Amino acid sequence: MLNYFYKDTIQSFLQKNTDEIIGTITRANQFDSTQNQNKSWVEQIPILKNALKDYNGTIFFEFSIPRMGKRVDVIVIIEDVVFVIEFKVGQHKFLQYEIEQVWDYALDLKNFHKPSHTAVLVPILIATEAKHSDIIIDTTSHNDNLLIPIKIGKDRLEEVFQRCLAYNKNRTPISGDVFETGVYSPTPTIVEAAVSMYNNHTVEEITRSDAEAKNLTDTTSAISKIIEDAKKHHQKIICFVTGVPGAGKTLVGLKVATEHLDQGKGNTSVYLSGNAPLVAILQEALTRDKVKREKEAQKKITKKEAKQAVKSFIQIIHHYRDAYLVSKEAPYDHVAIFDEAQRAWNKEQTVKFMRQKKNQHDFKFSEPEFLISCLNRHKDWAVIVCLVGGGQEINTGEAGISEWLNAIKNTFSDWKVFISPNLTDSEYSAVEAIKQLEETSTVNFNKDLHLGVSMRSFRAENLSLFVKNILDIKKDDARRTLDKIRDNYPIVLTRDLTKAKHWLKEKARGSERYGIVVSSQAQRLKPFAIDVRSPMSPVNWFLDGKDDVRSSFYLEDVATEFHVQGLELDYSCVTWDGDLRFSNEGWKTFAFKGNKWQNIHNEDRKKYLINAYRVLLTRARQGMVIVIPEGNPEDHTRKSEFYDSTYNYLKGIGVSVL
Repeated sequence: MLNYFYKDTIQSFLQKNTDEIIGTITRANQFDSTQNQNKSWVEQIPILKNALKDYNGTIFFEFSIPRMGKRVDVIVIIEDVVFVIEFKVGQHKFLQYEIEQVWDYALDLKNFHKPSHTAVLVPILIATEAKHSDIIIDTTSHNDNLLIPIKIGKDRLEEVFQRCLAYNKNRTPISGDVFETGVYSPTPTIVEAAVSMYNNHTVEEITRSDAEAKNLTDTTSAISKIIEDAKKHHQKIICFVTGVPGAGKTLVGLKVATEHLDQGKGNTSVYLSGNAPLVAILQEALTRDKVKREKEAQKKITKKEAKQAVKSFIQIIHHYRDAYLVSKEAPYDHVAIFDEAQRAWNKEQTVKFMRQKKNQHDFKFSEPEFLISCLNRHKDWAVIVCLVGGGQEINTGEAGISEWLNAIKNTFSDWKVFISPNLTDSEYSAVEAIKQLEETSTVNFNKDLHLGVSMRSFRAENLSLFVKNILDIKKDDARRTLDKIRDNYPIVLTRDLTKAKHWLKEKARGSERYGIVVSSQAQRLKPFAIDVRSPMSPVNWFLDGKDDVRSSFYLEDVATEFHVQGLELDYSCVTWDGDLRFSNEGWKTFAFKGNKWQNIHNEDRKKYLINAYRVLLTRARQGMVIVIPEGNPEDHTRKSEFYDSTYNYLKGIGVSVL
């Protein structure tokens, strides 16, 4: 049930005096209302009363939008139209970020609040002193009964009610009680989720709670029980959590980490990732939020102080490793969560790095072996949680999960092992290593350690399966899967980057984020002003707004698989180069060297490139456009045959052409 500070029928609201209404709102507010807030309500209430005098329905004040951590000023329900109203008392202008804010409120309800799915939603921004209004009754190109924001002064609200209700006829009315108690099942981005959990929200408060998504809480509960048992029985345990792309593995890791921030309980945990962009983005997002909250609470904190607190529980795996190279003490944390554990380095890569970069000439371990040895320094108990993505190794020396299993078998056979049964699936390449481990160690299979439902795309849970079908060249399966998702999750194909950019801007509403993603090997997109070697800041790209040229919104800087793995956009433009080409014999893989494309023969490098496209094609929560350029007969590095076969393959599967 969503909460609010005031609810009433419109007719009852009209008969109450302003002081009585404000008193009810103020009593419901657990925080002290400011004088400015009370003054705003004093202005809002007469405007609403004047506009609502001829209507029946329900009115809410300060209606909660939990995923956004904010409250809508007013929601009015008349028939089946939900008016989402934000007041800016005393303002003469409509500021862009305020337009986006009210649009975001309406989008959140449309996407995640069940009674709003079929309702007409009308976001309204009222700048009380504005002389000009902008009343356009338009649902844009989405055809989902969510109007673009209406911008008015204080005297035009009744006109908006009249016009919107005339636009919408012959529908079933929504009662205020049904709206209030309707199921709210949000799917936050990983950044939103991290910020919410860091501020003591539970995973249940900010994520879907339907039957299919129940697995998320089952997995966190299973891990919590493993941690409790390890502490109680003085055991050392390692567990492996698997999941489809976007299923919430990182969310699970952050949930476990934030649950164990209380140092007094002696079971402090640390979330570790080798994904430097992800860690930098999460640290910056949490730091910005912490500074903002402290400022709102009129407390002083520097950004440096805020970041130090954040870094205590979310760290780069290599910094953690280096700290315990120097110190021989047991780690401060008893629980270590390794995200994307399949990306840990093999022995050859680790030894080479240690010798060349750290002057450690006697280092003889793989990264998993050394990391386990650090936790093994604890005399009493320790838990390692490995979060494993299938088919997502994208860089040289990334060992896959078998390196962890071999380390346990060879050196740490006294550790108990809990494994997701899905770790035996082909994309994890771990079947043989599991068999060998079972000969020396206790291996427990637990189905709750697998996350089978994609939480990233609330519109298309079969997206990761569709991408797998494409990359496995299973054409019939790909067609069938595409038919399941195309109504809710648009996927379009074009050869024109300008068209693709226009599509992104048309589709995205409010602050929904979009951007261009490309393979790190896509070196012949320079004619389209795409240079993968040009430095970009993932933090600015993912976190900054539409007025920042470094942000994804500007569609100038592009992100590669290394920047976006583990993160998500609302809409993406995947721009395909000649590095990966479809053929009836299988995917052909190329690297650009000097002034020409060269075949990639190394099997691992072939796998990394295909996995790069797997990452790129599964980033978008709500839809994507795929750009495959035409090619240029005058440029030997961009011949048409480098691109045409891939374009025809995707078109033949049924991807709509823009």
